[in-house]
Amino acid sequence: MPHHKSAKKALRQSEKRRLRNRAFKSRVKTEIKKFLNYLQAGDLEKAEAQLRLAQSLLHKGVSKGIFHWKKAANKISKLFQKFNQAKFQATTQ
Repeated sequence: MPHHKSAKKALRQSEKRRLRNRAFKSRVKTEIKKFLNYLQAGDLEKAEAQLRLAQSLLHKGVSKGIFHWKKAANKISKLFQKFNQAKFQATTQ
């Protein structure tokens, strides 16, 4: 446990940030899972809307300092690859 006043405050602040970041990361993961479920079901319109939402949340996480910008870019890239692949498969059938 911290002994100094400033260390006690820093501990309180870091705990608040940790909980906020954890909730935000959980929300992002949930939205990505929803996107993947729509994609698997073959509902491309809902999947695209969900993809845009997930992309927006990832960008917001970068601006808040929750995600590194390269990690967010990689996640978005992978999601778009999956979406484009499913879209291509739907048009060729």
